[in-house]
Amino acid sequence: MTTTPSVGARLWRGRPDDPRWARPALLGLLLATAALYLVDLSASGYANSFYSAAVQAGSQSWKALFFGSLDAGNAITVDKPPAALWPMALSVRIFGLGSWAVLVPQALMGVATVGVLYAAVRRRFSPAAGLIAGAVLALTPVAALMFRFNNPDALLALLMTVTVYCVLRALEHGRTAWLVWAGVAVGLAFLTKTLQAFLTLPPLAVLYAVCAPVRPRRRFGQLALSGLATAVAGGWWVAVVELWPASSRPYIGGSRNNSFLELTFGYNGLGRINGEETGSVGGGGGPGGGGGGQWGETGIGRMFDAEVGSQISWLLPAALILLAAGLVLTRRARRTDTARAAFVAWGGALLMTAAVFSFMAGIFHQYYTVALAPYLAALIGMGATVLWEERASRWACAALGAAVAATAVWAYVLLGRVPDHLPWLRWAVLCAGLVGAAGLLLAGRFGRRLALTTVGVSLAASLAGPVAYTLSTVDSAHTGSIVTAGPASAGRPGPGGGGPGRGGQGMGRPPAGDGQGGPGGPGGPGGSKGAGTGQASTGDPGDPGDPGGNGQARQGRQGGFPGGSREGGEGGMGGLLDGARVSAEAKKLLEKDAGEFTWAAAAVGSQNAASHQLATGEPVMAIGGFNGSDPSPTLRQFKRYVADGEIHYFVAGGGMGGGGMGGEGASSAVTSWVESTFTEVTVGDATFYDLTRPKK
Repeated sequence: MTTTPSVGARLWRGRPDDPRWARPALLGLLLATAALYLVDLSASGYANSFYSAAVQAGSQSWKALFFGSLDAGNAITVDKPPAALWPMALSVRIFGLGSWAVLVPQALMGVATVGVLYAAVRRRFSPAAGLIAGAVLALTPVAALMFRFNNPDALLALLMTVTVYCVLRALEHGRTAWLVWAGVAVGLAFLTKTLQAFLTLPPLAVLYAVCAPVRPRRRFGQLALSGLATAVAGGWWVAVVELWPASSRPYIGGSRNNSFLELTFGYNGLGRINGEETGSVGGGGGPGGGGGGQWGETGIGRMFDAEVGSQISWLLPAALILLAAGLVLTRRARRTDTARAAFVAWGGALLMTAAVFSFMAGIFHQYYTVALAPYLAALIGMGATVLWEERASRWACAALGAAVAATAVWAYVLLGRVPDHLPWLRWAVLCAGLVGAAGLLLAGRFGRRLALTTVGVSLAASLAGPVAYTLSTVDSAHTGSIVTAGPASAGRPGPGGGGPGRGGQGMGRPPAGDGQGGPGGPGGPGGSKGAGTGQASTGDPGDPGDPGGNGQARQGRQGGFPGGSREGGEGGMGGLLDGARVSAEAKKLLEKDAGEFTWAAAAVGSQNAASHQLATGEPVMAIGGFNGSDPSPTLRQFKRYVADGEIHYFVAGGGMGGGGMGGEGASSAVTSWVESTFTEVTVGDATFYDLTRPKK
């Protein structure tokens, strides 16, 4: 009589046909990834305070949660759809406001992405292929950065990996359900970062239309159903927002006409491609490549340049070589061959996304490239193991050797761009990589022990560079709007590049009991509002009250424009990129009688408003949205809010010099009216205007 294994035994053993080491190795990979992404996670404090403030608002107001409002008073939304905010806001609702509650969901998304990628690669290839792919993803510097940060890119990477997985499952037997689930994943990805979710649709749709094991008519019907699923999963929220009376919902941040559709196809859509982003900080190089603008050089080499290369490109040459080798190896397979389909799916997603990133002339940040990490990692895992199985063939050994040699040489170049960081490593990687590549050329003639030694040397040489940069990333705090992975000098603009790099020090972890949800802060475990002591800020690890701090600031890093943050003043570019530092005195002032107002204060620019909101736990209106350039609220609307007693203070400064882009527009008009009408209140280095006390 056959006994059924227990759940625990099945969890540990895995599939019956897997090697005994496969499932323990997978569990070890997932645990190691979790440890890597969770260790000292609170060092980054609230990371990007723009999104953290929206998370805080969503934890206080269901309406703010639904719309993605920056404040619980629902004045204006963030400039993205809200799906990425929902897991973090629900976490804060459950556990209280704090760095861990905000960032742990992001780290768990990283672990889930590694798990889904393993499942996708292992299903058609082998456990070893899945483990290599998962490890490469986990150890990619930009992945370690973004799965420890609160931007939408973490959820987007997970959902796009799920999309490819579902398409590959659908290709196995032509099952409609899997293709529909792929459509649902794309729809949710749209609610995460709008049109970026659609970058992989062309190659995946063409792949299914050509290679699915069902008749053509059924294929196109299934694709239509998948498209309908995308429209429903991504469109329901858009429909509600567009149909909801504008007077009773928050203004759509980033738009010019209070329309999410305009935001989607303008600022967050075509504007990113052609650089014509009304209200943005500035465009990039013109279409056609080679342009040098605010966001760096465009062109085919962008993924390898001084700004982006160290974030994602360590194994990109190898991935391209292995993609080509995999397609050659499967060139004579039948139309429905799932191995070739996997190479086309992951390779098509990689090439399509990289091409758009390389030539987009609008806003582009280095961390966007985390979207490439799962695709690249899958190609490495699949290609390396398939060619290893064919090592009796000279061309397969040559392809493996070429991939390792290219990786070693490119790592030597990347490490040389920051010569003061582990200077010995570049030579060690180069020598070990070339030795491993030479050994792979003869791997078909080696015995098992020597062959495995060669593989070990090759893997170590290939991963040493990204591992070094990943560990440097994990060991540093990252805050602000624009962040980069690796050591402090990585990701800076190279010669001729005008894009933002890493600048100054960010603001690290939130002090305990400062009203920002650290231990003892409002919403924190066992915390109560106003119970804190010491200096309140958006978090410097060296500030008084830092939990576990030693009074010495740990370097927090923010990529971006020159200009750090200062006590009681503005962050980079007038608070545009990293907000303000809020003193304990300023916090006390804003908290006084805050319950009597809808907004404790109003400030120009979202980061400036977010800093004060996170410090006090009270809603703060962001005038002009992220850049201070959105036409909301108008001067007339703001006067009405003040007359109705809904706003207590106005925070001086912020945005682009207090007046939005170029000092013109609604925020400039509001600032001028406030300064000429109300009483100025100075607290330390910070200036406020009491909107309940007109000048005499």
